[in-house]
Amino acid sequence: MFMGEFQHNVDAKGRLIVPAKYRELLSEHFVITRGLDQCLFGYPMNEWNKIEEKLKEMPVTKKDARAFTRFFFSGAQEVELDKQGRVNIPANLLSYAKIEKECVILGVSNRFEIWSKDAWEAYFEESEESFNEIAENLTDFDF
Repeated sequence: MFMGEFQHNVDAKGRLIVPAKYRELLSEHFVITRGLDQCLFGYPMNEWNKIEEKLKEMPVTKKDARAFTRFFFSGAQEVELDKQGRVNIPANLLSYAKIEKECVILGVSNRFEIWSKDAWEAYFEESEESFNEIAENLTDFDF
């Protein structure tokens, strides 16, 4: 399971050090794609395969389903770790997430997310204020 928050920098070549804890959960190859809230999602291949199967089941006759699958799959890139534990993130994905240098890597259960540091701080500040309210509004959510 991916969890925790890590701050790293993307170098001039678009390479990012993947936290050691996450490297243990990833095989040599994994997928990075556009995520929601203008961040990037990273998936181990076994999780990516599950998502791919679910998205294949979406009805092609529904406009929202077509739009979502286009957006999600067109941004997907199979990537690999180098010997230093870095991943080269394609420029189009860095641009989408507005990542220039500083970024935050978050573990979110079956995936990890990569955010620009500024975007994450703004999102966290906004969400922190309403965290209790959000939790109350979630059905079937109990610790």
